[in-house]
Amino acid sequence: MNNTYKLTLTAMMIAIGTLSSSLIVIPIGFTKIFPVQHFLNVISAVLLGPYYAVAQAFGVSLLRNLMGTGSVFAFPGSMVGALLAALLFWKTRKLFMAFLGEVIGTGILGALLSYPIATLLLGQEATLFGFIPLFIFSSFAGALLGFIILGIFLKKNVLFSTKEDAVQHDQN
Repeated sequence: MNNTYKLTLTAMMIAIGTLSSSLIVIPIGFTKIFPVQHFLNVISAVLLGPYYAVAQAFGVSLLRNLMGTGSVFAFPGSMVGALLAALLFWKTRKLFMAFLGEVIGTGILGALLSYPIATLLLGQEATLFGFIPLFIFSSFAGALLGFIILGIFLKKNVLFSTKEDAVQHDQN
C-alpha cells in the first residue's frame, strides 16, 4: 500500500469520524462518548499502521473539538488507543490484539491521562479512576464492531484486490 493510498484512506476515515460525530454521540457528565472513533481506530490500526492510526485519531479529535461535538478528553483517549492497537497488531498480526490494544489504550491509559486534564486544566472535580468505566464502555463497543467487521472482511478477502496485496500487507 503506497503512502498516497494510506493518506487518502486516513482522510476518508477522518471525514467519516467527523461527520458521524454529530449523529452518534452519548454525553455523560463532561465527557462525550463516541464509539465510532474506536471503530475507526481499530480499522486504521490494522490497515494503515501506527503513524496513520494516530494521525486519524488526532484529526477526528481536533475536528470534533472545533465543531463542538467532542471534548478535550478525545485526544488522550483516542490517540493512545489507536497507537496501542496498531503496535499490538503489527507486532503480533492478531486482529484480537488490535481490539485489546484499543480497549486498554483508550479505556485504561487514555482514561488515566484524562484525569490531569480534568483537574489541572479544566478545574473539574474528578476521581483518578472515574473516567475508566466510561472510556472502557465506549472503546469496547466501537472496537468490537471494528474487530467483527475486519474479521469478516479478512475472511472474505474483501480488503485486498490481489494475493500480492495481501502478502504485501502482511510484510508491512
